[in-house]
Amino acid sequence: MRFYGLKSCDTCRKAQKAIAASGQVFDVVDVRADGLSADEIAEIIAQFGDKAINRASTTWRGLTDAEKASDPSVLLAANPTLMKRPVIVKDGAWTIGWKPDVAQSVLKP
Repeated sequence: MRFYGLKSCDTCRKAQKAIAASGQVFDVVDVRADGLSADEIAEIIAQFGDKAINRASTTWRGLTDAEKASDPSVLLAANPTLMKRPVIVKDGAWTIGWKPDVAQSVLKP
């Protein structure tokens, strides 16, 4: 399992704690510290489209209107913290966020 998130994100910490408690092993990619490769950005955009962008974030609010109109892949390349979090890849299935339905699908063995 691969977990894309932020070390400082409360939702990401909650998700990581739940996944670890379920006994599953996962690799963590901190999008701020580790960044995202062009291939990872392309796959995230392919999976979620513009829903991959967190429009409620402080980073989003700090962008100009021109930047907000940019392609989502350009936005994520320039500002990986704009990614809605967490993005989890488990057995080839991609999820975004940590709502109850996502948690249930990720936590089941």
